[in-house]
Amino acid sequence: MKVAIFDFDGTLFPKETFPLLMSHLKNHPIHFQKYRNFFLRILPVYLAYKCKLYPEQKMKEYSMRSYIASFGSSPKTEIDQFFSQIGGIMSQNLNETMLHRLAQHRNDGYYTMLVSGAYDSLLYSVTKNVNFDCIIGSSIPYHDEKLNKNTPVNYIYGERKTEFINAHLSSSDVDWKNSFAYGDSYSDLNVLELVGNPVAVNPEPRLLELANHKKWEIIKEPVKSLV
Repeated sequence: MKVAIFDFDGTLFPKETFPLLMSHLKNHPIHFQKYRNFFLRILPVYLAYKCKLYPEQKMKEYSMRSYIASFGSSPKTEIDQFFSQIGGIMSQNLNETMLHRLAQHRNDGYYTMLVSGAYDSLLYSVTKNVNFDCIIGSSIPYHDEKLNKNTPVNYIYGERKTEFINAHLSSSDVDWKNSFAYGDSYSDLNVLELVGNPVAVNPEPRLLELANHKKWEIIKEPVKSLV
């Protein structure tokens, strides 16, 4: 079995997700009051990160957990609706080249995967009309159909991505040499190096340098403003 693995932020979706989520919360007609507590909670950690006193991935993980924690014990239906609203907007701005590659891989019989640190509820909402065989994202903990604020979000990034990919495919005979992976960030390196056909999509400088050195395929195109 050959697989095609797609990253989300900066790859299938041309921009970073979290700033959009912050804006969505800040301007939401119902949930806007949650923004202040969330912002005050992450501000010290963000400032420490900017001063190079706090690692980037830990800052992102803390931000993800703090964002969801701002919803207290909200019902799952309410949180799903919240993500559905912004997911509908984001779905109109997906990278057309990546959508074409996805369709091509599906036609060629590849097992297609979307693997991202974004919340899984958001990923399902954005890709409602996009066909993936598997979606792996950061899962939001629920208990009795309500947010479980005592259990942290399981943030998927870096090596955790490959752990989840390998676990999901553990019972399959994967032809890694002829498989594909798409990513934009150096943090996607573990996934890109799993396959014989890594593709750097609008790569950040460190990944671009590495992709050029290793002669990987590079896709560069202008990032359009969101609709």
